[in-house]
Amino acid sequence: MRSGDALRRDTLRMATNAAYTVEKRQGRALTDDELLAVLVREVKTRRESVEAFRGGGREDLATKEEAEIAILSEFLPEPLSEAELQALVDEAMAATGASSARDMGKVMGWLAPRTRGRADGKRLSEVAAQALARVDIGSHDAAAGQAIKRTAGH
Repeated sequence: MRSGDALRRDTLRMATNAAYTVEKRQGRALTDDELLAVLVREVKTRRESVEAFRGGGREDLATKEEAEIAILSEFLPEPLSEAELQALVDEAMAATGASSARDMGKVMGWLAPRTRGRADGKRLSEVAAQALARVDIGSHDAAAGQAIKRTAGH
């Protein structure tokens, strides 16, 4: 860190310390996925801080947190685009046979390991819920149509 970039140095030290803390708690070295989870958690914490600082009128601190997010993001995989996210949700629904909102757990369980570090869990959940709602509404519409046909046939 001879470049004199104190923010970068401090951000990387905090991330390293967070990983070290998890290693100590588990009593073993972290796997790549576990280290990725630590970095994702650090970014998430900073995003929450940005919202809190902006809500409190502290733009200076929000800007600092955003700079830290940018530094940590260099070590994360490229985030999924909306189209890629939607395609994965559709694939998850097909793979799990999901047909209603009750199947959200199955869909999220299928998606979680495939999107780790590449998609925000909240956004992933929103996209999955919207897709399941569309399927659920479609199945209700089809069922209602069948009921109307049966009633009309009598």
